[in-house]
Amino acid sequence: MNLAKVDQIAKAVLYEGYMLYPYRPSSVKNRQRWNFGVVYPQAYSDAQGGEEPCSMQTECLVCGNSGTVLEVKVRFLQLQARSARQFGEANSSLPDGWQEAVEREVDLPQFSPETLCCEPLAKTFAFPAEAQLDRRQEAIQGHIDVTAARAGRDLFKVSVVVRNHTLPKTRESSRDGALMHSLVSTHLILGVEGGEFISLLEPPAELQELAGQCRNVGAWPVLVGEPGQSDTLLASPIILYDYPQIAPESAGDLFDGTEIDEILSLRIMTLTDEEKREIRQSDERARQILERTESMPAEQFMKLHGAVRGLRPLREDTP
Repeated sequence: MNLAKVDQIAKAVLYEGYMLYPYRPSSVKNRQRWNFGVVYPQAYSDAQGGEEPCSMQTECLVCGNSGTVLEVKVRFLQLQARSARQFGEANSSLPDGWQEAVEREVDLPQFSPETLCCEPLAKTFAFPAEAQLDRRQEAIQGHIDVTAARAGRDLFKVSVVVRNHTLPKTRESSRDGALMHSLVSTHLILGVEGGEFISLLEPPAELQELAGQCRNVGAWPVLVGEPGQSDTLLASPIILYDYPQIAPESAGDLFDGTEIDEILSLRIMTLTDEEKREIRQSDERARQILERTESMPAEQFMKLHGAVRGLRPLREDTP
């Protein structure tokens, strides 16, 4: 598995929309974070008529044989509520129950797709409730099912389903309450040894029909690594293409996919001292954004202005 390359992309997926400019809770703009890849408790999903998912499914095609080995990692954020009471009047802009995130990862044991055809793999995971002086975290329970079926000679269709089995102590009617029991930014990382994944975006002509039969719900798998490599898939709740890249000019995460680094950095530089104070006290990742932007050298900032990634000639018949 190409972990070095995939980790950078997966981290961006994990925190996409975690916080948005202006990165402070008192602002009306972007006060509610975007939450991609949320897998809610089934009770909340049922109460919403099934519109909010309680599971996520990824299917892909793998070329391999009896010696092929697969591995799967499930990653998500678990939210925790932060109490503002301990800060008193000096930090009254921080709302009580302000949600922060803890990274979670569940690793499955390696398996052979050939063996998986006869013996499906199932794994239950759990993270207990925790309470500290200023932070509270609810318990989360989930289940992962991995199955495979032969799709041709030396070809398998592999399915991974992630379900939220959390049973909250009380019925959660609010979205914020349900999020405390949810898997947030849920995505999968799949690796293969002794085989290769088939691109579902650009499958070979002879596999297009089989690729079209793969059912992906809540996430879509794309190849990750250098172009041409086929040993790693990232099943992301955010629309990506094969071999996604992080712009080399980016100095760090800004969590806002609707803007470019230059615009966000300029906006951060125009914040007042009071707004900056609030950012520093609201979230560790927001504080890092502020400090990184304030200390950014001029030459680094100029690199954010834009870059040409590649050119291709126009055809003669192009209008």
